[in-house]
Amino acid sequence: MKILIAEDDEMLLKTMEFKLKREGFNVISCANGEEAIAIVTAENPDIIITDIMMPIVNGLDIVRAIKVEMKLEIPIIVLSAMGLEKTVLEAFELGADDFITKPFSPNELIVRVKRLLVKA
Repeated sequence: MKILIAEDDEMLLKTMEFKLKREGFNVISCANGEEAIAIVTAENPDIIITDIMMPIVNGLDIVRAIKVEMKLEIPIIVLSAMGLEKTVLEAFELGADDFITKPFSPNELIVRVKRLLVKA
């Protein structure tokens, strides 16, 4: 299974990457939404994990591009330190499948990824 992670916090990105690889996933990572959208087109990941606040193209724009414009059914988990209800609702309205507020346990992320992959 191929997982795309879009996260501009390098330490968090490396932590998620390490944990997911240990679980046997193939991980592709990038630091901004523009790269993420290009990678989706080229790599066709099974699931996307994206931060909301990123340079160039943010996480909500990624969700909009994947779910609304490209009409792809790839599950998307949105991460954010901003637990603002408005942001959470907007992410879900655009088609996000799950939302995790930072900081979070890497084990919680694994459980949520596996749950979404079973549904897909």
